[in-house]
Order: sequence, then C-alpha cells, then structure tokens
Amino acid sequence: MKLNFFNNKYIKPFKNPFVIPGIGFAVWMLFFDSNSFLIHNELNNDIDDLNNKKEYYINEITKDRKAYKKLNTEEGIEKFARETYYLKREQEDIYIIEYEDSLKTEINE
Repeated sequence: MKLNFFNNKYIKPFKNPFVIPGIGFAVWMLFFDSNSFLIHNELNNDIDDLNNKKEYYINEITKDRKAYKKLNTEEGIEKFARETYYLKREQEDIYIIEYEDSLKTEINE
C-alpha cells in the first residue's frame, strides 16, 4: 500500500492557490503590520486607562466645586481662615491642643 502525501485529507485544502497566501496575509495582519492586533490591543488598554483617569478627574472636579461653594460664603471663609491660618477675632483667644501619638513614639524608641 503506497501512501500518497498529496492525497492526504489534511493536505488537500492547501492545494488551493488562495489558502497559503491567505494564511500569510492573516499572520501578517495579526502580528507584523503597523495596525496589528497586538498594537490595537495595547491602544485599547491605553484608552481604558485614560477613561479611568477621566472619571477620577471628573469626580475630583465635583468635589472641588462643592468645596468652592462652601468656601464662597462668609461662614466658609471664616471657618477656613480659623482652621488653616489660626486667625481670630479681636478679644478672642485661641488654644491649640496637639496630642502625641503614643504608638508612633513607641515605634521610634
């Protein structure tokens, strides 16, 4: 019994003149082209990262707008000045009480 290599059922499709160039084209487009699948995948990951950053900054902008609205009132400005710069009114005393962190001092010793 003589086996003919070219009559094998797995080799027959490759006799078609369009199969081998088609496979070559597919491999080229998937891996080697400037618009390859790998580059598209990398760009899609970059787009996802940028969209996540965009959402983060939008949330930060809304927080800042709320803080701005609070500071835009007379009470907000006074509270900010008292807490940040320790400003006071005339005939008013301010006492700043600072607590030591006992765990921090134990670790450092």
